[in-house]
Amino acid sequence: MQIQTVGILSPGDMGQAIAAVLNQHGLKTIAALDDRSDRTRQLAAAANIQDVGSLKQLVIESDVVLSVLVPAAATEAAQEVAQAIASVGKSILYVDANAIAPEKVRNIAQIIESNGGQFVDASIIGPPPRVPNRTRIYASGKQAIELKQLRDYGLDVRVIGDEIGQASGLKMCYAALTKGLTAIGTELLIAAHRLGLDQELWDEVSNSQPELAKILSRFLPSMTPKAHRWVGEMEEIADTFQALDLTERIFQGAADVYRLVKDTSLGRETPEENDRDRTLPEIITTLSQETLKLKNSPFKADKNSQK
Repeated sequence: MQIQTVGILSPGDMGQAIAAVLNQHGLKTIAALDDRSDRTRQLAAAANIQDVGSLKQLVIESDVVLSVLVPAAATEAAQEVAQAIASVGKSILYVDANAIAPEKVRNIAQIIESNGGQFVDASIIGPPPRVPNRTRIYASGKQAIELKQLRDYGLDVRVIGDEIGQASGLKMCYAALTKGLTAIGTELLIAAHRLGLDQELWDEVSNSQPELAKILSRFLPSMTPKAHRWVGEMEEIADTFQALDLTERIFQGAADVYRLVKDTSLGRETPEENDRDRTLPEIITTLSQETLKLKNSPFKADKNSQK
């Protein structure tokens, strides 16, 4: 199969950046923007993604549909595309690149394949691919080799196996480290602020763990507008680890941290609104003050449940 048109579900921050790279390298990208938000439409227009209106039309015109959504929307989106595949009678390649557990990916593969489509499990590691060589797309499944065509259009696609679930499993393990560490760092820095030990802790971390200090300084400022998406990702990681007979509670706690952050003024910002000049102490001070005021804090709920 020669890939000429890629349908994007959905042109948010990551999907829009992927589409922009493909467009810049000569590949056509499309999206179904009926009933989508103004922000999504603006992001699509900025990346030169063509609006085809309906999901059915997206399936008709696409060779590949790339699903890049919040974890909670992955299954429903696949079901809708599967219905369109069955209706149109066209066997397109559906690529699930969402941060979801391997078991959920296998279920989604069955949904797509039972309606006549082909399926690839994929995972995106790294930021939106606006800078070359910083973002990898790992792929697995018997049809994954088809996705390697996108290497000719600016994407770093790496096939790692024939089994559905391998690519997603890699994402779960990697994100458990990076986003799990960010959650721990966020909570401990808030704790230090409330103890009046901000500077003392940061001086010690910078002296004894300089690489960790660099990581936290880089990750935390960009985390806040993404926290609402990372709640579901931590829950998917928890499901993954539980299925492997490992403790899931670490990542349920990380989900609680992001659940708390998303309800603050910083968490309600879009990535475009995020002030890149905002300092780490300013971020932690804001989070500390605003999370104390939240009535539905998961930490307060946990404390009350232990009484």
